Amino acid sequence: MNNIPGNIIVTGGCGFIGSNFVHYVVDNHPGVHVTVLDKLTYAGNPENIAGLPSDRVELVVGDVCDADLLDRLVPGHDAIVHYAAESHNDNSIADPEPFLRTNVEGTFRLLEATRKYGVRYHHISTDEVYGDLALDDPARFTESTPYHPSSPYSSTKAASDLLVRAWTRTYGLRTTISNCSNNYGPFQHVEKFIPRQITNILTGVRPKLYGEGLNVRDWIHTEDHSSAVWTILTRGRIGETYLIGADGERNNIAVLRMILEMMGRDPDDFDHVNDRPGHDRRYAIDATKLRTELGWTPSHTDFASGLRDTIRWYTENRGWWETAKEATEARYKAQGQ
Repeated sequence: MNNIPGNIIVTGGCGFIGSNFVHYVVDNHPGVHVTVLDKLTYAGNPENIAGLPSDRVELVVGDVCDADLLDRLVPGHDAIVHYAAESHNDNSIADPEPFLRTNVEGTFRLLEATRKYGVRYHHISTDEVYGDLALDDPARFTESTPYHPSSPYSSTKAASDLLVRAWTRTYGLRTTISNCSNNYGPFQHVEKFIPRQITNILTGVRPKLYGEGLNVRDWIHTEDHSSAVWTILTRGRIGETYLIGADGERNNIAVLRMILEMMGRDPDDFDHVNDRPGHDRRYAIDATKLRTELGWTPSHTDFASGLRDTIRWYTENRGWWETAKEATEARYKAQGQ
């Protein structure tokens, strides 16, 4: 089934992954109009979608929890793609409350609007809902892996996934869910692992690594995530969940050493700091269902090349991140990191 929507709402479209999706749609699907709904919290930056054609992309500043706003906004649209989320684990440990509101209540409000106006709904989630895997376990997450979230962040995302499933079964909504591994690429907030290390080096600060750095993440370029979401939105089976991954498993210390070497530094030029509480050991995605059912394949299969491009982007766009960097490092310092 191939249903190309003409008019979509992208929540969180000024955030990292959401804005990359907006760029992807504008670049690859000229007949589609995008309404971005974003609260513009610290992680949402209108610069991320600046320069896109105004007849194709409209920014509405507002909160996904605002039911009256959704009543005005949703009619006339074919689909909602829900990226908006509080997403940083360290912040969720320091203060879980905004995560409950945005990730749980926000999803509830969008589902109610979806039910009221009969639009198609795609829910962006994370592999963190499954908890973690042992470092020496050959298994990877699949769509049938039981939920076992570790942090306030991942538990609120797990809750939002379950709301989508319940509303779909009870009310017959046209929904799909995707759970994705760690994204990297341009426009990612400097609090996240890869951009924090790159910007530390660019500002003359020694990078910091949690614990021994053996925690494994499954990296995917954000453009590949965008193409997978579009594939699911237009061709996915209603009521189904698809895992998105690109076979990019790397442990944190290996990624940090790659960054250091690519930036002309000694690969051991970093400090170890105390590990994050409840730090997940390993994530790994099995994207067989997405690949075989919907025929999706990633384009950015060379991690080193993608990482080099990402380093170049942050090097050339200091004005985009410098102000946020200062505030982020002050927050990390207050949290003892």
